[in-house]
Amino acid sequence: MLSKSPNSKRERESVQINASSMADIAFLLLIFFLVTTTMDQDKGLLVLLPPMPENVDLDVPLIRKKNVLEILVNSEDQLLVEGDLTPIGDLRTLTKLHVNNHGASPDYSDSPLKAVVSLKNHNGTSYARYIDVQNEIRAAYNEVRDQEAERVHGRRYADLDK
Repeated sequence: MLSKSPNSKRERESVQINASSMADIAFLLLIFFLVTTTMDQDKGLLVLLPPMPENVDLDVPLIRKKNVLEILVNSEDQLLVEGDLTPIGDLRTLTKLHVNNHGASPDYSDSPLKAVVSLKNHNGTSYARYIDVQNEIRAAYNEVRDQEAERVHGRRYADLDK
């Protein structure tokens, strides 16, 4: 006959943890994190504008219509370039044609120095569409700058010093 040790009954009993306050603790932690967490605010696009020149006449010079490339984005996110419905994939090419025209075509600008790109958006335009159009215009200008820098200096525009 085997004798049972006095500790064998205790070993078989499972230890229980009182979990009655666990829900309260979890709720308090949830409230704490909701109150202390901050959300990032969208601050818009960061665009560096040139400084306002001092002692300059503030009369706006007249700009010929052919030197302005009008880009409109309506409330349905449709892109209109010079009044024609245009896919976004063609915007970069059209912008480059306008800027680099050098007076060759009567539909585009007289020179890169006189070229103006006008972007107007309807209030209902989605933010994503606005960013897409802005990116295409910037990409076109970056490509024009790179081409001219390669032609004149043999290096990309970003690699040039002041």
